[in-house]
Amino acid sequence: MQAEETARQYRSIWLSDIHLGTRGCQADFLLDFLRHNESEYLYLVGDIVDGWRLRKSWYWPQSHNDVVQKILRRARKGAKVFLIPGNHDEAFREFIGLQFGGVAIQEDTVHVTADGRRLLVIHGDQFDAVVRYAKWLAHVGDTAYVLLLGINTGFNWVRRKLGFPYWSISAYLKHRTKKAVEFIGDFEKALADEARRRQVDGVICGHIHHAEMRDMDGVLYCNDGDWVESCTALVEHENGKLEIINWAEAIRARAAMKVAA
Repeated sequence: MQAEETARQYRSIWLSDIHLGTRGCQADFLLDFLRHNESEYLYLVGDIVDGWRLRKSWYWPQSHNDVVQKILRRARKGAKVFLIPGNHDEAFREFIGLQFGGVAIQEDTVHVTADGRRLLVIHGDQFDAVVRYAKWLAHVGDTAYVLLLGINTGFNWVRRKLGFPYWSISAYLKHRTKKAVEFIGDFEKALADEARRRQVDGVICGHIHHAEMRDMDGVLYCNDGDWVESCTALVEHENGKLEIINWAEAIRARAAMKVAA
């Protein structure tokens, strides 16, 4: 975690599950992250734009447009930017192999770290049985999730007024519900197995909004989290070291330093 005011340079950054087009998207947090962190490689690992939600009702404030412009500006300045579509922005899968504004759209890809590890980069919805075999149920679940995020937004508005930091009700409930914990475990195992099948050293994914980095029987499993509940990203340092950054915590640390000064 870091709290510097100047931009930090990384070799690679992975972001996923931003869900632009929804009220739950923490676009202001993400813009702050992008202002403070730059990289040679930028991977957008699915669900960047929430097409499911936009088809139901249009919501696109200026901050969401600013995120898109910020990413396109990165590509224009020479960063290698890749978009790996997810289930919420599955419409992009019609353009696999093409480039738009310097952003390359790929089904998945293999990233080679500075220390030589080969990592599969994939959104991960392909390994979610509900999304694959009962898409109608996934849409029902998405509607319930949006309602919970609406409650979460109001809850955090009150917390800010009282001087308390951001806290996610949905993340808290997810990590304490047995079925959700079992689903996360099954998902992680499926992705690790896919990495073994493709004979790579590890996998980087998103989809389940749960940032994690750990060894799974010799395969490195990394999930970069999301920008709805946790505001996390995965970064690669110049020496190949990987790290999960919680930007909500970084903002709190920066504010505390300013108060102390």
